[in-house]
Amino acid sequence: MLVQLFKRIALTLALVAPAVPGHALDKIDIAETGSGSSTRWPAYIAADTGIFKKYNIEVEFIPAPASANVIQQVAAGSVPVGSGNPVDALRGIDKGAPIAILRVESSEAPYEFFGKSSIKKMSELKGKTIMIGGIKDVTRFYVEKMLAPSGLKYGDFDYVFAGATAQRYAALQSGSIDATILAAPFNFKARNAGFTNFGASSDYVRGIPFSIMILNVPWAREHKELLDRYQAASREAVERFYDPSFREQAIDILQKRSKQDRADVALTYDFFIQLGSLERTGLIDGKGMSEVLNLLKSQGDLEGSADLARFIDPSIGAKLMP
Repeated sequence: MLVQLFKRIALTLALVAPAVPGHALDKIDIAETGSGSSTRWPAYIAADTGIFKKYNIEVEFIPAPASANVIQQVAAGSVPVGSGNPVDALRGIDKGAPIAILRVESSEAPYEFFGKSSIKKMSELKGKTIMIGGIKDVTRFYVEKMLAPSGLKYGDFDYVFAGATAQRYAALQSGSIDATILAAPFNFKARNAGFTNFGASSDYVRGIPFSIMILNVPWAREHKELLDRYQAASREAVERFYDPSFREQAIDILQKRSKQDRADVALTYDFFIQLGSLERTGLIDGKGMSEVLNLLKSQGDLEGSADLARFIDPSIGAKLMP
């Protein structure tokens, strides 16, 4: 009787006990520049719609003040993966940092170039003050590409610096600078405020990686299978972004993350769709990346050669477009 009682108790406990998953989700800490950036849209979609969980992945987003800080954290192994701009990543690899490019997030920069309303043409920026992210920031690359057709080159104007788009827009509003480059959604704010719009960076530069993900090489070599799942989840999230029926939910997700006005986020979504800004495959455009490397070499920012093969490790990271 006692044995049968114990069996009944055990059976009852088995029926009411919660199910135990086969194993815990694999966690990845990802450093990113700031938080709520539109270039990180697919990652937020993957996190908020269960795509990461579908691939047995849990992600924690860790904000950093600038792209260079992301590179430093990943190189040091403080976090295994990070999101930043290609210029900082390429410099780090050139200097021997143990990092590699995991995937291209955004292949077209969502920038527009604005000036004071009294300045009507880019040629009028000669001798004026332009704000960019930093003397070696990726924003300098875009600004100088945009100014070149107007006959302006480095030295024809003065640079001042602020790493975040919000700070650059505030400086333009205050009148302390003459022009600056702004990412969405602050470009829409500048349009509505009546500042002169000199055009989009995509009118001058196409196919240049704008945002990439990097990884710590020693960690990556031990987690190849996890990275394959992460890549699959990322591709699925990008396709979800581009699905017209998902538009409203995509806007809701970024609005919650960025805390921007929903109307501005909606404009940003449409701007990204128009540009085809988010890279569907994650592959590297060799021509565009080589252009960045050659520019860095000409500016004295690379110690070694600008040979693209030095900067890509397809065994663990992104591959070249065919």
